[in-house]
Amino acid sequence: MASTQVNPTRMELTKLKKKLVTATKGHKLLKDKRDELMRQFMDLVRENMALRQKVEAGILSANKNFVIARAGMSEEILNTALMAPKQEVYLEGSKKNVMSVDVPVFEYKTRTADDNDIYSYGFAFTSGDLDDAVKSLADILPDMLRLAECEKACQLMAAEIEKTRRRVNALEHVIIPETRKNIKYITMKLDENERSTQIRLMKVKDMMLEEAHHYKERGY
Repeated sequence: MASTQVNPTRMELTKLKKKLVTATKGHKLLKDKRDELMRQFMDLVRENMALRQKVEAGILSANKNFVIARAGMSEEILNTALMAPKQEVYLEGSKKNVMSVDVPVFEYKTRTADDNDIYSYGFAFTSGDLDDAVKSLADILPDMLRLAECEKACQLMAAEIEKTRRRVNALEHVIIPETRKNIKYITMKLDENERSTQIRLMKVKDMMLEEAHHYKERGY
């Protein structure tokens, strides 16, 4: 049933037809946006899974090397070797817009580009396993930052997909059908009013013709 609040006028009919055109276009655009968001979201999920496996493997490898290094070195020497880091990392955060979603972007720079600056100790009293552990952690830093980007982007895009899905459903199942019903209701009412007007006019015409006929019979 159409809403009883709708005025069955031609002005209202024109307004509803414009609303239907706008809602139909908006529905298509939102569906396209939802589908593209889903495609990019699935790409991010796959990348996120691959990065997580890579980062976890790198951390596991670094931990194993640290355990082996600790077994072959005294705790005092190990603590002294790692007490003061030599390299410095500067992290910068920004955003990029993906389908109206602001996803984070992390960029980092080191104080120097020398790969050996990650070792804050001399090699004379430390084991090679400690070197491997430090190198493993340094190597997975870019992947860790990219993993952080992907996980946050997945959260934001999932929220946007849900919001877009609700809008698509509202247009598809509520606004567009209701507008069509109201257009049909007004059209039927206008047609009914037009038929009623034509019938009244025909009756008036018949009455006028009948009255004119009586006038003629009386000789007026």
